[in-house]
Amino acid sequence: MFLIIGFIFSMLCIFGVYIFHGGNIQVVLTALPFEMITIVGAALGAFLMNNQMKVVKATLSGVGGAFKGSKFTKARYMELLALQFDILQKARKEGLMAIEQDVENPDQSEVFKKYPTIAGDHHVVEFITDYLRMMVSGNLNAHEIESLMDAEIDTHHAEAHAPVAAVARLAGALPAFGIVAAVLGVVNTMGSVGQPPAVLGGMIASALVGTFLGILLAYGVVEPLAGLMEQKMEEGSKEFQCVKTTLLASMQGYAPSTAIEFGRKVLFSTERPTFAELEGHVKGKK
Repeated sequence: MFLIIGFIFSMLCIFGVYIFHGGNIQVVLTALPFEMITIVGAALGAFLMNNQMKVVKATLSGVGGAFKGSKFTKARYMELLALQFDILQKARKEGLMAIEQDVENPDQSEVFKKYPTIAGDHHVVEFITDYLRMMVSGNLNAHEIESLMDAEIDTHHAEAHAPVAAVARLAGALPAFGIVAAVLGVVNTMGSVGQPPAVLGGMIASALVGTFLGILLAYGVVEPLAGLMEQKMEEGSKEFQCVKTTLLASMQGYAPSTAIEFGRKVLFSTERPTFAELEGHVKGKK
């Protein structure tokens, strides 16, 4: 919502002031379709040349996700922490082997079924169950598992950052393509030097629309979009860090109630539940 509001407000300020100061908007509108095709077409072609198909698909998904609200809410994090509390509490009371079936078949697990929001995200479920499985096997110590978790989170971060980098590179290229469109317009104008001054003036104005449009698209549309995508990417990584911190605290001997407190502390303050909120949620799920 704020993405759309910001775009509309930006366009109103730019074109509204231009018109208010006596600018002829008709010149811009006449040149706009041709300049837009030149600049956007060239930029998209370069984008396809510069990225693998998996990055292109991830970018399309990321751009679509930028128009949606964040799924990483306080309620989601409370479910995540409560899920970890339940399964760690079960392991503490009944032994690690008691959670083996929950780990191997999370779809059939009564523990996971209590938390449908988390159970429906296979990436998070896979991350949790993979490391619980290692804890059950007992073959790795806490330092080895922490190192493996860090490597996986870094891989996830790099993979999620690829679409952001691709959009940022696109934003950097758009002003240059605007100059290309403007140069072509000047070339066209120079080939028509015999025309009346009024006609030549209109042609030069149309050429300059290319430079204007390239800069506007870069800094008024694409770069803000890349920034929003990066913020959403960081939110996604925070969830994995919460799981990592909680499980490692449990491996180091802390009680489940203390372990989830470790996990709660790594969350962003805007979505982090208070101690009382989390405690009430955990008790309510028993």
